[in-house]
Amino acid sequence: MKFTSKIIIPFCIIIFVPILLALIVFFGFQQMHLKIIEQTYGVEDQNYNYFSSSMQLLSRFTKDSFEDLSKVAEHQSYLLEDPAYLEKTNGILEEKSSYLIVRREQTLVYVGAHADSIVLASLPDYGEAGDGASAAVYVDGVQQSLIKQIDFQYQDGGKGSVFIVTLLDETVPEIQSLMLNAVVSVLLILVLTACMLTIWVYANLIYPIRKLQLAAQNIKDGNLDFTIDVECSDELGELCKSFEEMRQRLKDNTEEKMEGERGNKILISNIAHDLKTPITALKGYAEGLIDGVADTEEKREKYIRTIYNKANEMDMLINELTLYAKIDTNRIPYNFAKINVSDYFNDCVEEIGLDLEEKNIRLAYFDYVDERVMIIADPEQLRRVIHNIIGNSVKYMDKQQGMIHIRLKDVGDFIQVEIEDNGRGIASKDLPYIFDRFYRADASRNSATGGSGIGLSIVKKIIEDHGGKIWATSKESIGTIMYFVIRKYQEVPNEQDTNH
Repeated sequence: MKFTSKIIIPFCIIIFVPILLALIVFFGFQQMHLKIIEQTYGVEDQNYNYFSSSMQLLSRFTKDSFEDLSKVAEHQSYLLEDPAYLEKTNGILEEKSSYLIVRREQTLVYVGAHADSIVLASLPDYGEAGDGASAAVYVDGVQQSLIKQIDFQYQDGGKGSVFIVTLLDETVPEIQSLMLNAVVSVLLILVLTACMLTIWVYANLIYPIRKLQLAAQNIKDGNLDFTIDVECSDELGELCKSFEEMRQRLKDNTEEKMEGERGNKILISNIAHDLKTPITALKGYAEGLIDGVADTEEKREKYIRTIYNKANEMDMLINELTLYAKIDTNRIPYNFAKINVSDYFNDCVEEIGLDLEEKNIRLAYFDYVDERVMIIADPEQLRRVIHNIIGNSVKYMDKQQGMIHIRLKDVGDFIQVEIEDNGRGIASKDLPYIFDRFYRADASRNSATGGSGIGLSIVKKIIEDHGGKIWATSKESIGTIMYFVIRKYQEVPNEQDTNH
């Protein structure tokens, strides 16, 4: 749901829900109270026109009592001299906010309640009674009253009048109750609407904002180990999702940076350690030359050659460090060219064979690829891959007669290169990590097995940048096989060749 929709919904709740609920409540109270009014006022057949005139309504209020008294006055006037009857009738009238007055000639013989003096002074004379129950006299005094009169004759011929006095201030209690209930109901409806609106706004607006506020505070404090678990599809939900992605990205970048810093420390430590050995040797042999220890031509030549070899080791380590910096910033320089596979690897094998022969390692080369097959590769970087792999094989060679086999195979769209040695192999627990940066399966840091720990990671990076893949298999004490594949070059025929 869109954010604008969530704004419209509370507006509709504020406007329409109270109106709808008020209508429902009013209708319910109306039906309930009108039933009571029907019974109280004697309104029949839902004839509510009486409510448009207060006089008509109050006349209906005491209609039944008036008719009963009229019959008694006409046929049983002696009852109007009976105190018990008068008390009973007055009790009925009191339930209708009215009371009874009986007058003989000009003397009040019965007054059913504390009557206002103005009312008593305003009682009509004998013979002034109106026609029927609807006729009444309105008296505006301390107590606003409506007076109905019934004239009759006593048994001895005396003139009498019965008055039904209705107090206007205490009439229509049902309508007052209806209004009170309606007001209370409206207040309850407003409270309910406010609660609904508060819950809606908190759940859909305040809660996500609070989550974002807490997340921002956590990031400010450097804490990235939390999750923004807001599930909604509006703009706030998208904002929370973007914020969560940002947090995850920051966390990943921070972890990557920390990992890089740890790697840099490891690299510096490895480089420092591996540079220390040849530098110590350089100093020792140089001092030997200076001090005249190498007093023969043969010794001087040996010292100079050793110094040269150690300088080459240092140069190789520095080159690895430089290349690592380029890998870390993804700036390895590539000069891709179309290369004939057979010619290229023949040259590499001749170059490598000379070095391996001096180290008493036998090299075997098997080419199973058609001599016309081409690849697109950087010759220098691909040569670095081969030299790094073979350099690792030589470094960990533990047999008296070393052996390295290089095989070229055609595997469909790729050329597969296999480099196998009979060295000491790699433990199965170490094999999955040998291409990780700075990983060294050999914990001993001697000159024979030294290295920066980034050689194979450089190899993997170069092969993957060529669109290939590299992996290894190994058995301890038996040897290791390194595999990598590079896609073959295939010319795409143009339309003219196709048409011919």
